[in-house]
Amino acid sequence: MELRDEQPRQHEIGNRTYIVADVEPLDVDGVRTVAVGTAVFAVAFVALLPFYGSLEADGRLWWLWTCLAGLGLGLFGLEYCRRRRALRHELEAAPEQQDPGQRP
Repeated sequence: MELRDEQPRQHEIGNRTYIVADVEPLDVDGVRTVAVGTAVFAVAFVALLPFYGSLEADGRLWWLWTCLAGLGLGLFGLEYCRRRRALRHELEAAPEQQDPGQRP
């Protein structure tokens, strides 16, 4: 499996050339970002639960189910990001064990 994170050094848009600074991203694997988003959906779901009756009366019960869907999808995304991070660490830890002609 090949993880491609190479980015171009410059972009040409129209008649301008933009040079990309060599800066490390803060969260490469996305685990923290997905965890925070999932936590926000969980808090919103719990915060909306006391208002179930008024949400139903106003026709806005979908707010509650949107929070629940965001929580569920966030849990799947969190597991995906954790597995991707583990794979990245495996590939970084054992580069000398791979055959040079073999693609990861």
